[in-house]
Amino acid sequence: MARYARGRASNKRKKRQSRPGRAVQTTGERRPAAGFYVPYFIAAYRIVNLFLYLLTVIIWGTTWIAIKLQLGVVAIPVSIFYRFALAGLVLFAGLLLLGKLQKLDRRGHLMCLGQGLCLFCLNFLCFYTATQWIPSGLVSVVFSAATLWNALNARLWFGTRVAPRVMLAGALGFTGLVLLFWPELASQQASHETLLGLGFALLGTFCFSTGNMLSSLQQRNGIRPLTGNAYGMLYGAAILLAGCVATGQPFRFDTSASYVGALLYLAIPGSVIGFTAYLTLVGRMGPARAAYCTVLFPVVALSVSTYAEGYQWTMPALLGLALVMLGNLLVFTKWTPFARRAVA
Repeated sequence: MARYARGRASNKRKKRQSRPGRAVQTTGERRPAAGFYVPYFIAAYRIVNLFLYLLTVIIWGTTWIAIKLQLGVVAIPVSIFYRFALAGLVLFAGLLLLGKLQKLDRRGHLMCLGQGLCLFCLNFLCFYTATQWIPSGLVSVVFSAATLWNALNARLWFGTRVAPRVMLAGALGFTGLVLLFWPELASQQASHETLLGLGFALLGTFCFSTGNMLSSLQQRNGIRPLTGNAYGMLYGAAILLAGCVATGQPFRFDTSASYVGALLYLAIPGSVIGFTAYLTLVGRMGPARAAYCTVLFPVVALSVSTYAEGYQWTMPALLGLALVMLGNLLVFTKWTPFARRAVA
């Protein structure tokens, strides 16, 4: 009986191995079908990351002109409230209609509240306030430090190791932006107003980075960026509304085409699309690599300024642009500086 059972088992194995279209796996070999699609999946994943990255850079690189068009008649906190109230309502309503809005528990709402406070309220108040004392170009240079802030905060919040190439890319980008805005930097004197402006710009960048960490924490807890942004924008708008009422800000509205057009652009592409694309990158690439957008989009703003405001390019500016591009390429590579190479 034992010999008969062994014979039947051997026949079954032979039949399975002789079936057409079925790969035979031997010791130490991989099935062709298992890894056949892996390179294509990786390539598609990187293409999506690149698309989100370029989309964020283009949108946020052109919002500076729109922000400039909003200054004047309407108070800064009120304009920011209009922007995120409109953006939050549009995004929230769209998710409800499509049935894509996630239900959040108490912990989820607290994370969205913190994100709204940091990402859709405090950082914009700090940046707008900083521009009262220092040029917007200098604010952009300070904001580019978000790359380093995110790398350090990711280490503190999640224990993520800071890759040497990320630090080097951030240093190259920061140096490049200093060269781009060197005339404005050189013209600044260390006055009390200048120090206040730098302080508010640094505080705004820190708030932006903290919002990135909260968004990353949301996505680790299963909250999608669209849902987190919808709640975060509405929470941020509510905080701004309470602050405007408490400080007695007049709720004026500028009906000019330039103000309304700028508001619509900042609310829909600049907030709904831009923040969703960026925070999706935070979840896919990590806060440190995603934050390199903050280094590159001022370059787009400067290119727009060449045509809209007559910006004059200089040799230091061209060198700075080259450094920014070099850092941009470095952050997407796998090269690790100062790594020991094996000797054959």
